[in-house]
Amino acid sequence: MARKFITYFDKEGEDYTDELIMAVKDKLDASPGIKRILIASSSGASALKLYEAIDGDIEIINVTHHMGFSGPNESDISEDMVAKLEKVGIKTYLGSHAFSGAARGVTNKYGGYSPLDVVADTLRMFSHGVKVAAEISIMAADAGLIPVGEEIIAIGGRGHGVDTAVILTPVNAKDLFKLQFHEIIAMPRD
Repeated sequence: MARKFITYFDKEGEDYTDELIMAVKDKLDASPGIKRILIASSSGASALKLYEAIDGDIEIINVTHHMGFSGPNESDISEDMVAKLEKVGIKTYLGSHAFSGAARGVTNKYGGYSPLDVVADTLRMFSHGVKVAAEISIMAADAGLIPVGEEIIAIGGRGHGVDTAVILTPVNAKDLFKLQFHEIIAMPRD
């Protein structure tokens, strides 16, 4: 048996980015086996903050919105920021969202819901960031950026900044229901 602590924020949002990063840093100090962190940062700013705060040999991968998320042929992350992140060793991944992707195009045109909408809404019952953490882990695994079967830290939020961090074992999309959450490091209460 192990007693562990979870940091709970009063609400979701970017106001907790710095505190979340400190909670992740504390967890890394207590969990030397973790080698990778995924962070959902549409602009790259939170990924850069994470890098600046983390000491040690940890691979950080930034997962941002797919191309066209905000508008046709638009990326939410600038080429300058991608270059800045690459310069410090952070890879950036732009790819279709695991829980919406092309299915969202179908439901937008014809209505209804896809089974993945149910999965996403179920994870949102914990927090939007928990859904994002699961989603980016599947996206990165499917892109070959992280191995499946190895515990990682996944960080997410809603909109701007980050407010949720979990330890999970990622899977490929075809194995969705084998995804394992091990610990919640931090999340909003509301």
